[in-house]
Amino acid sequence: MVEITRGDSPLVLGLPHTGTELPDGTEATLNATGRALADTDWHIHDLYAGLVDGVTTVRTRVHRYVIDVNRDPAGHSLYPGQNTTALCPLTDFDGRPIHNPGQAPDAAEVARRLAAYHAPYHAALAAELARVRAAHGFAILYDCHSIRSQIPFLFDGTLPDFNIGTDGGQTCATGIAALALAQCRSADGYSTVLNGRFKGGWTTRHYGRPGDQMHAIQMELAQATYMIEEPPWRFAPDRADRLRARLKPILQDLIRWRPA
Repeated sequence: MVEITRGDSPLVLGLPHTGTELPDGTEATLNATGRALADTDWHIHDLYAGLVDGVTTVRTRVHRYVIDVNRDPAGHSLYPGQNTTALCPLTDFDGRPIHNPGQAPDAAEVARRLAAYHAPYHAALAAELARVRAAHGFAILYDCHSIRSQIPFLFDGTLPDFNIGTDGGQTCATGIAALALAQCRSADGYSTVLNGRFKGGWTTRHYGRPGDQMHAIQMELAQATYMIEEPPWRFAPDRADRLRARLKPILQDLIRWRPA
């Protein structure tokens, strides 16, 4: 359930939420809302595909409704006091239940999914980051995400187009965040925020250890920048091509970056 493409640059792309597979009977536990898979990071692996050479990618094919590999395996909330979804989500991003009555995963099932899907994804991601750091002396994890631009259950108003997360500057060198921020701010027609509503998920916070030359940054894109934000969640080629032209220099800058 984990796909790995190895590159020779310092940059690793994490793709935790693009999968749509519901293995091992999990689909049967979901109601119609759950089976709609509305909260997928639709098309993100295609959006970033081929932008630059030399990147490593790590992707899980399992949908986040089975288990969210970007959540703390201990189940702690990333955003205490704010609406969010759990390690094994019980609701969608609109707060609606996603399981049939009585079929939400219990503690034993959560533990099984942790072992079957969460742990292998992070074992693969950790191994690739370690390989890259051994080769270059440092590694940069760029965690790829997208979300609908308007979700009242999670945030007020309309989300900016580029949402850069570094957990308040803790997960990467300042120069890395500065490069990404400068490229986003120079993109005409797009809005940008650093450490706004999305400050970086568990993956970014877990792997981002700048003192160990392990850097991590999250990019949460508003889906309206590259697709139609309603079923059947169609890719919008013209929007996507324009956005890819802005994402490419971000990745190029990160590949060229070197520790001071």
